[in-house]
Amino acid sequence: MAFAPLPIMNNPRVLLVVIAALALACGFLAYEVVTQNDTIEQVEASNDELELERESLLFDLEKMRFSYDTLKTENTLMLSEIADQRAQIDELMTRVKNSNWSLAKARKEAETLRSIMQGYVVTIDSLNQLNVALLEENEQMRDQVETVEKRNRDLRERQENMEEIITTGQVLQAAGLQAVGLRILDSGKQRETNRANRTDMIRLCFTLLENRIAEPGSKQLHLQVLSSDGAVLQPGTGIESNTPSGTPVSASRLIDYAKERLDACIFFTPPGILAEGIYSIRLLEGDEVIGETDIELR
Repeated sequence: MAFAPLPIMNNPRVLLVVIAALALACGFLAYEVVTQNDTIEQVEASNDELELERESLLFDLEKMRFSYDTLKTENTLMLSEIADQRAQIDELMTRVKNSNWSLAKARKEAETLRSIMQGYVVTIDSLNQLNVALLEENEQMRDQVETVEKRNRDLRERQENMEEIITTGQVLQAAGLQAVGLRILDSGKQRETNRANRTDMIRLCFTLLENRIAEPGSKQLHLQVLSSDGAVLQPGTGIESNTPSGTPVSASRLIDYAKERLDACIFFTPPGILAEGIYSIRLLEGDEVIGETDIELR
């Protein structure tokens, strides 16, 4: 079955109009396609730029996070604040990575965090400088304290030495010690002897020297007569004579001393006949030996 041609196809003018309309439609479609491609390219370019900006911001935040990690201080309050700032950086990085945060707003917040960090850097640096200054000051104070303590130790030592010198200087000194054996005659007179079996008494005479720093007044002097074996002879059998501190002595005498030279004697009566030999004679003030000599009895 054959179709008859449309009447419009037989009309050249109408055909031209149709062709022109189709050409315009094709041109419009081509323009729309080109425009859409440009828009897509612009969007893609914008996305690439945003991605680069996001990566740059993340990189800055990573550097800032590292800088916060390097901040060192012993201030407890500041350490707590620094920890809070690090937490805010971590939260901001998470938002930027998830693309759920305005980059402009994120950038602004990052600048705020950077400014806070710079403030911490300045503050910590100032504190460190202050600590250094305080350490230097403490070192100087320590040196001064050590100097003062050394001076005080020296003064104490000097004082102790002076006290020792004074104490030592106050001890009386005796000179011209002469020890002799005495025989007591029936008449009561005393006669010197060097015979051991005739010695009824030993006499020690001496001169106390002048001592201007010694305390004046009564002085208890003691006599020690030592045998050849070093034993201190006592005044009688079963009788012991000692200084207040327990030092054994043979005899004692109380004298009145006025800081001037003084001649005196002390007598010792042995409990029995003395053996022949050399006897050491010592004169004591308290427990201090202030003079000594010896006597030989034959």
